[in-house]
Amino acid sequence: MDETIAPEHLNPLQRFGRDIKQVRLARKLTQKHLAKATGYTDGYVSKVESGTLLPRPSRKFAEGCDKAFGTGELFAGLLRRIDEGDHPSWFVPYLNLERKASRILNYETNLVAGMVQTDDYARAVFRASNPLATAEGIEDKVAARLRRREMFEQKAPPRLWVILHEACLRTVVGGAEVMAGQLDHLLTVAASPHVELQVMPFSAGIPATSTMPFTVLRFTHAATVLYTETRVGGRMHESEQMVGAALDDYDLLRAHALSPDESLPLIKTLLKEYRA
Repeated sequence: MDETIAPEHLNPLQRFGRDIKQVRLARKLTQKHLAKATGYTDGYVSKVESGTLLPRPSRKFAEGCDKAFGTGELFAGLLRRIDEGDHPSWFVPYLNLERKASRILNYETNLVAGMVQTDDYARAVFRASNPLATAEGIEDKVAARLRRREMFEQKAPPRLWVILHEACLRTVVGGAEVMAGQLDHLLTVAASPHVELQVMPFSAGIPATSTMPFTVLRFTHAATVLYTETRVGGRMHESEQMVGAALDDYDLLRAHALSPDESLPLIKTLLKEYRA
């Protein structure tokens, strides 16, 4: 990090790195010591402290720093707030619950689900929906979206079930090359033991439920939650009636969609078309 930059001009990752360095030096630890304590390399620590590690330091690293420094949950909390700052305020409550879910049931009608988007696809989506945003602002949003994948790196990751309407795969976002990369990534995602991916084909006719996308979050020791979103924001629903109706709808969607095994050939066919 450029030490001549005034503190008020540092971005959130630079401030995070500066604070890590200050506490490390106060504890009389070298970068090599901190690297060993957190399970990372000293090069990784150096990039964190300079604010140049992209998309940003991992949650595991922040928790390791707290343990090494004896700072409780200070740095883990700082990192979480950086994450929240890169998302719309109305999305933060959902994001906090998503991290704790044991099962995630997602249905999308027009765009590929955010948690399985590639960086190029997400970038194209944000550029289209935020035409006045700066390039840096777009990149911050992309990085924040990609960081949602970290939940699948946990020891016990959530079970993810995604149903994509065929329109999601045929709506060209960012051009053929970007779409090819996105569909190739979906094939990789579908190979994970924690993920089930289905496609609702056009041939199925009118969807078995609402044409609106929705997500259901299930928890081991908490009530199930329904999340819906419109252009003006998102909303959490906890009533048993609404959650129950959403679960019934999801069962119908699963029944009418192509099975996971049948969905892959369609994705592969479209992938060939985009590559051609």
